[in-house]
Amino acid sequence: MPERQDPAWISRLKCFAAGMTLFEKIIARQIPADIVYEDEFVLAFRDLHPQAPVHVLIIPKKPIPRIGEASLADQALLGHLLLQAQVIARQLGVFDSGFRLVMNQGRDGGESVPHLHCHLLAGRALTWPPG
Repeated sequence: MPERQDPAWISRLKCFAAGMTLFEKIIARQIPADIVYEDEFVLAFRDLHPQAPVHVLIIPKKPIPRIGEASLADQALLGHLLLQAQVIARQLGVFDSGFRLVMNQGRDGGESVPHLHCHLLAGRALTWPPG
């Protein structure tokens, strides 16, 4: 157990107390992540439990719980997120071979973190329909 005076422990406690999601903690650099891309509006990092050789999560820095709670005011941000997916795919060397983008909504859709995110999957032939 960390010392109660440990700055990292105190930061994690503040995030928990503030009600931050896991992804907000990553954005705030309270939790480490293998970040592959970042700009003013989005952050992309490797998934801890990859479902393909390349599995990156692209998240908006603005906390939007899920696609079903996005509004018209989020239109430009969501467009930016999708356009940056192609930039990230090129950067990771999978643009030409192909990639898949996935967003999950709700329990049956596989949503596990209440912060909108787009999965970029690549590096192998992806079958259809997905599991």
